[in-house]
Amino acid sequence: MKVLDRFAAIFDRTNNLLAYLAGAILLFAVISVTTDVVLRYFFNKPLMWAVEINENNLLYITFLATAWVLTREGHVKVELVLNRLSPRAQNLMGLITSALGIIVCLVITWHGALVTWRDFQIGAYEPTILKIPNAYVLFIIPLGAFLLFIQFARRTHGFLKRFRTP
Repeated sequence: MKVLDRFAAIFDRTNNLLAYLAGAILLFAVISVTTDVVLRYFFNKPLMWAVEINENNLLYITFLATAWVLTREGHVKVELVLNRLSPRAQNLMGLITSALGIIVCLVITWHGALVTWRDFQIGAYEPTILKIPNAYVLFIIPLGAFLLFIQFARRTHGFLKRFRTP
């Protein structure tokens, strides 16, 4: 059990670090978009890279922080329905939704890894100003989905333990 506890501590620290990174990327996005708007409308000199970088930033912010949000039970729930259920039924619903989350995350991880690897091998890129290779943009999808898978597995284990105890 000590190995699992150590893994959980490392995973939680990694999640916190990635959430801070997502916050820093969000701060950069806010500053660069604001700067772009000011330069575009007052000086007629927009930042040519701002839109493209910030489109990618939205993807990174989402997949860097999603496992961290789940750790804090911050994802959307229909609490109006959940609050009317018994604690045992709430645990069962949590168990079912977490198991479904595991399946979805595994599919996204697998397919995302295949697409990212394919784009890396062929050198695919979007024909934009910066010509960023697609693999550099897409790799965050399987990484973030895998981290979310791990958090869903931890969550499933917690609901399973609570469901088994009377």
